[in-house]
Amino acid sequence: MKAFKKPQINRQDALNSKPLKNRDVQESLLETGEVLLSYPVRVRPWAASLIKRFGGSSHGTRNKKLQLDTLGTAVWKLIDGNRSVRDVIRVFSEQHQLHPREAEVAVTQFLRELGKRGLIGLK
Repeated sequence: MKAFKKPQINRQDALNSKPLKNRDVQESLLETGEVLLSYPVRVRPWAASLIKRFGGSSHGTRNKKLQLDTLGTAVWKLIDGNRSVRDVIRVFSEQHQLHPREAEVAVTQFLRELGKRGLIGLK
């Protein structure tokens, strides 16, 4: 059986893509100015049965929360579906007086993590 490989995109295509927030993600602004994200995750069947056994709800999804730090909040606020990854990096770099390459590494790593969690997609 062959393993499914995700299609790889080159650096230029990745930088030109536009990140979109998942509609199922709820965001709250904390008093600190940071953003708290709440998002649904699927519970695997074996975990659902274990949760049910210990008196929890047995439905197939649970909500997780992720509190973004100041820099993560800044990037999250720049994701509007219109800006490309390149534009997000440029604005982030200017806002925080970072070298463009340093900003690129930080922002792309953060976006990759958000993507792994299903919080954003790219178009």
